[in-house]
Amino acid sequence: MFQPNIFDSHHLLDVGGHKTPESEMEMMREVDEFESKSVTDIMEAPSGDDQDPNQRPNKKKRYHRHTQHQIQEMEAFFKECPHPDDKQRKDLGRRLGLEPLQVKFWFQNKRTQMKAQHERHENSHLRAENEKLRAENIRYKEALGNATCPNCGGPAAIGEMSFDEQHLRIENARLREEIDRISSIAAKYVGKPLLSYTQGTPRSLDLGVGSFSSPAGMVGDLYGGTSDLLRSVSGPSEADKPMIIELAVAAMEEVIRMAQSGEPLWMPSPDNATEILSEDEYLRTFPRGIGPKPLGLKSEASRESAVVIMNHVNLVEILMDVNQWTSVFSGIVSRAFTLEVLSTGVAGNYNGALQVMTAEFQVPSPLVPTRENYFVRYCKQHADGTWAVVDVSLDNLRPSSISRCRRRPSGCLIQELPNGYSKVTWVEHVEVDDRAVHNLYRPLVNSGLAFGAKRWIATLDRQCERLASAMANNIPAADVGVITTPEGRKSMLKLAERMVTSFCAGVGASTAHTWTTLSGSGADDVRVMTRKSMDEPGKPQGIILSAATSFWLPVSPKRVFDFLRDENSRSEWDILSNGGLVQEMAHIANGRDPGNSVSLLRVNSANSSQSNMLILQESCTDFTGSYVIYAPVDIGAMNVVFSGGDSDYVALLPSGFAILPDGPTHHGEVIPEVGSGGSLLTVAFQILVDSVPTAKLSLGSVATVNSLIKCTVERIRTAVGGESA
Repeated sequence: MFQPNIFDSHHLLDVGGHKTPESEMEMMREVDEFESKSVTDIMEAPSGDDQDPNQRPNKKKRYHRHTQHQIQEMEAFFKECPHPDDKQRKDLGRRLGLEPLQVKFWFQNKRTQMKAQHERHENSHLRAENEKLRAENIRYKEALGNATCPNCGGPAAIGEMSFDEQHLRIENARLREEIDRISSIAAKYVGKPLLSYTQGTPRSLDLGVGSFSSPAGMVGDLYGGTSDLLRSVSGPSEADKPMIIELAVAAMEEVIRMAQSGEPLWMPSPDNATEILSEDEYLRTFPRGIGPKPLGLKSEASRESAVVIMNHVNLVEILMDVNQWTSVFSGIVSRAFTLEVLSTGVAGNYNGALQVMTAEFQVPSPLVPTRENYFVRYCKQHADGTWAVVDVSLDNLRPSSISRCRRRPSGCLIQELPNGYSKVTWVEHVEVDDRAVHNLYRPLVNSGLAFGAKRWIATLDRQCERLASAMANNIPAADVGVITTPEGRKSMLKLAERMVTSFCAGVGASTAHTWTTLSGSGADDVRVMTRKSMDEPGKPQGIILSAATSFWLPVSPKRVFDFLRDENSRSEWDILSNGGLVQEMAHIANGRDPGNSVSLLRVNSANSSQSNMLILQESCTDFTGSYVIYAPVDIGAMNVVFSGGDSDYVALLPSGFAILPDGPTHHGEVIPEVGSGGSLLTVAFQILVDSVPTAKLSLGSVATVNSLIKCTVERIRTAVGGESA
């Protein structure tokens, strides 16, 4: 039953006490004057019992104030050490010509003064909050007084409120409690610098293969500039933080309902292959949100769920640690930064954690512009044990910026299952201007397989399988070759993980680097960029030339993937192998699909200078895309890896292929055009063209790489049945 007396003013917290501003100012003047008095005068001042009754009450005591120099010296010392010990007080007194007791009392007075200032500031803030609540309560009472009965139009009694009204009021009270709770947590961190783990060593999953974290300086720095738009975004202002908290709480409610609702919010597509969000129903269900859709942007919404082989604690850890998140989803997240942590959560976990972030989302091709977002991420554990991690854009806090993409409440629900499994339901909802997407990739982007929930879930499922493989201490019978110990196996998987992350960070259209087109305006023109590598762990020193091109093949992605990953067909496209026989020396399966594996290959070339060349290769696939990534490696370095040694200093220059479907899944035999079941293939090479970082890049090197990549493309087209350009 609703109780109107909750609006009575005596229920509100009176944080002001009985002090007036004038009395507080007077008290502070007394503290300041007391602070500067000599302790000798304080000690000599007689108490009430010791005063001579014949002494004239009007006689003023002469005070000896500290000199300006003494006060400045003690102020400076106070900033470094507010609680000096006996030795420090003696040294300071000797230096300033004061007694140790004088120094002691000055520091006591100073601490009292600082405490009073802090309390005064806190009181003023609470008083303002109190006034805000009073005004809100008055509005509620007026609204109740003017309430009318929906049936007869007359005045409504409190007991006649509909069930829906009562439910909404209960829900409103619950949300207000949630905001107050998060506000109290955030207040502890407001104005403080970023926590050390956001820039230093990240929390790591103890899974045997090392943390899913990017090597220091890799993300954003790998291909040059760090002064781009993504890094230039600053953290939120103090005035914005209450609004951010309200947005996060509302987004949490929205994502939970989006994940759990059926029709009419989500309607089946005409072919029943997926779900479509009803925009009209969405606006009716969530009328407030983050405001109307800006002109020029179109909506993309999708939902997908899967059971993955990872417990809920580790999943939450991956999503809330920006380094692990970037590495696990390296094919989707090209770069990400945590700008400010408003709350680290409670009870030693991420429940209640709140952080402001920027991220850049990509498709592995230079032909698809990246999507940049400035958003808040909020994690919460619900009463039924389900965890939820949600994002919502904060672009409204940057009115001067023009956003090409904004993130409506999106995220995932994680439900714990037995035996270390979890059910994950993912909701993606964005508004984006995708007019700059190349026509080759438009059917893929429109299908939702490029940025939608299906791709996030498929990537997470595949990475969870990879982690489970890395954790295994026994070597499966299917894994053959020179690796004989679990330590060597884990070290090789860690090296392959770094290779994949490095490849994905440089193959897309990230604003961290700029591609230069070598010729014309065709889709399959070669794009190049250069960078200098100097004293970077895990990278060769010198000038590195990167080249990439994307093109369409009228064959299925599975056929292209199987051809490129098979060592027996490598000589058909790999020009650098000179037609030599390729032998697999080691094989590590890391997923249910046989295409998900890490291999160590040896090229037995007729050229004696290349007879000892080794190639590290990882191939991975799911229904939203596949990768074949490889890098030449040194035999001596790999011997260290085989023995379980540190793989971080093995120099890698990854090259490889990203194979994507050209649109929704198609099962026909004939593939006449883009979007009907063919493949979108991106070929990317990295080559060390000069071992001296200060050398100048020659046009001959660029021409050689251009010829190399075009010849590779022609060989692939011929081998898999695609038409030659």
